Amino acid sequence: MRRRDFLSLTGVALALALGGCISAPKKKPVQEGAVVPDASGAKIESVATNLEVPWDIDFSKDGRIFFTERVGRIRVIDGELLPEPFATLPVTPRGEGGVLGLALHPSFPRKPFVYVYYTYSDNRGLLNRVSRFTAEGSRAVKEEIIIDGIPGGAIHNGGRLSFGPEGYLYITTGDAGDSSTAQDLNSRGGKFLRLTDEGSVPEDNPFGSAVYSYGHRNPQGLDWAPSGNLIATEHGPRAHDEINLIIKGRNYGWPEVKGIASKEGFTDPLLESGLDTWAPSGAAFYRGSYFFAALRGRHLHKIVFNDDFTEVKNHEKLFEGTYGRLRHVAQNPGGELYLLTSNRDGRGNPAPNDDRILKLVP
Repeated sequence: MRRRDFLSLTGVALALALGGCISAPKKKPVQEGAVVPDASGAKIESVATNLEVPWDIDFSKDGRIFFTERVGRIRVIDGELLPEPFATLPVTPRGEGGVLGLALHPSFPRKPFVYVYYTYSDNRGLLNRVSRFTAEGSRAVKEEIIIDGIPGGAIHNGGRLSFGPEGYLYITTGDAGDSSTAQDLNSRGGKFLRLTDEGSVPEDNPFGSAVYSYGHRNPQGLDWAPSGNLIATEHGPRAHDEINLIIKGRNYGWPEVKGIASKEGFTDPLLESGLDTWAPSGAAFYRGSYFFAALRGRHLHKIVFNDDFTEVKNHEKLFEGTYGRLRHVAQNPGGELYLLTSNRDGRGNPAPNDDRILKLVP
């Protein structure tokens, strides 16, 4: 949830809490649990269809919807899907790379900046960068590089962008297939990065650089609770996927530990998948619960935390197998949830009209 969405938490209820829950004691791996196949009471609408691997989405106060397609485009929905892209980028969409995260400036469209994370290649190989595009109407007219030199690869590019409550830009980066980068504070791989909207390093960053936290494998989702707690998703090695409370300066352990290890010097996740594999991606808080999209798990996951975010009270699976691989879940300013499918990413089984952007309407 973007900072501006905090006010939209009231007035709209969505029946996403039916069915059994999985009890999750603190500091114990999670076992396979109850499944909720559908969200009774919610109407599902297709907002856009026949897309090419949509990856991230954000909502303008003027009603427009901006989203990325991993193959190289930023696109706009203004009542309907506009035929001309907002921008077409010279990306290298190899494996999991391409056009990934997107975030509108918190004061958009007054400050008409669209921030995008994308993969490219040069004589150094594959790399990722974050650029800021100036919007003129629904077209990009200028690109400014905010941060460059983020390790890139066919796997583990991270890539999620979001503005936090204090107005700083948060960026998730993966280890790009080289796990040693995650513990190297001189590398931008395997990190949470935090920058100002202009790309400078905030004075209170813990290491005097863009690095905010480290020891991450492939984080792909983040959102803030109304209390200000930052919760993030992270892909584990084959299993042991993680849900982490992100705290400035902490080391989250990869590759020295995985999942809940209770090892001194490393911060354990609040929740892990154990031997199950979720491949958790984009995430959003909605009415006090935390939802994340599961790629390999092919479901929407709901988590309820205790008040101080020290443990998980319960969690459950929604829509399991209904829409295939889910890449992202996001809330618009009106309090509706949007889902992005990812069935055309080379690892799914596309249904007719995939990939899609779906809206859950109470």
